[in-house]
Amino acid sequence: MEWLTGPFEVTFVQRALFGGLLVSAITALAGTWVVLRGMAFLGDAMSHGLLPGVAVAALLGGNLLVGAAASAVVMAAGVSVLGRTPRLSQDTSIGLLFVGMLSLGVIIVSRSQSFAVDLTGFLFGDVLAVGEGDLVALAVALGVALAVAVLGHRAFVALAFDERKAHTLGLRPRWAHALLLGLLTLAIVASFHIVGTLLVLGLLIAPPASVLPWARSVPAVMAGAAALGASATFLGLLLSWHLDTAAGATIAAVAVAQFFLSRTAADVLRRLNAPVAPVAPVASTPAPAPSMPASQPTHPTP
Repeated sequence: MEWLTGPFEVTFVQRALFGGLLVSAITALAGTWVVLRGMAFLGDAMSHGLLPGVAVAALLGGNLLVGAAASAVVMAAGVSVLGRTPRLSQDTSIGLLFVGMLSLGVIIVSRSQSFAVDLTGFLFGDVLAVGEGDLVALAVALGVALAVAVLGHRAFVALAFDERKAHTLGLRPRWAHALLLGLLTLAIVASFHIVGTLLVLGLLIAPPASVLPWARSVPAVMAGAAALGASATFLGLLLSWHLDTAAGATIAAVAVAQFFLSRTAADVLRRLNAPVAPVAPVASTPAPAPSMPASQPTHPTP
């Protein structure tokens, strides 16, 4: 039991665990819609698009979360505006913004000679450095994300499964899409300090995708994703402590491993439950001679 509970007797590991649990809940709320709407590329682009704001905030000695939020707002606004451009697909506009924001961030970073440590923290996170102020900010972010998810649930469902029906019901799909971008932005900004921008996509996508084969409703996917994210946080911190590996990366790796285990189990169960084709009985009479006329073919029942 000491191997299991020992690491969590340390104060900074306890704070890391609580921070990871809050992040798991936030990313479950946003990540469910990312998976259902096929927005993984957008999530990846948004996470990398934080770099310019974080770089400027670090160079000026400001708050990194404020810088990340500013970049995320610019990125989300750009996606919304370019998404309305005729003859320009959404993937193309996201790709252009992705490259543009990332390039701008690298240019800003290259102007500083002492940015290596901050950039490493931005890319890979530092879950073991979570403080009490970070926990308060994450709790507030979770409250806001939960409110957005509840208030926008009906519009998000219509947008995810039938955008034309959303128009018919007067749910304003454009506003719903913008609100969904805001929820995604909140999840990424709140999470990048914990697992970094390169790994935030793991918690954003892997837990909901793992639950999807087993759940029958959107709230069930969200609840299951939060539970899997929490277990990935616990196991990731435990393995990181004993194996001396990067905590954020280990958490994300456990989340991805859970996805592959879930998909494998779902595939095996589906094959076991698949109906077996009946074996045709062996004819007891000899086959007709080739000179006999063939019987008329039967047509399938419509």
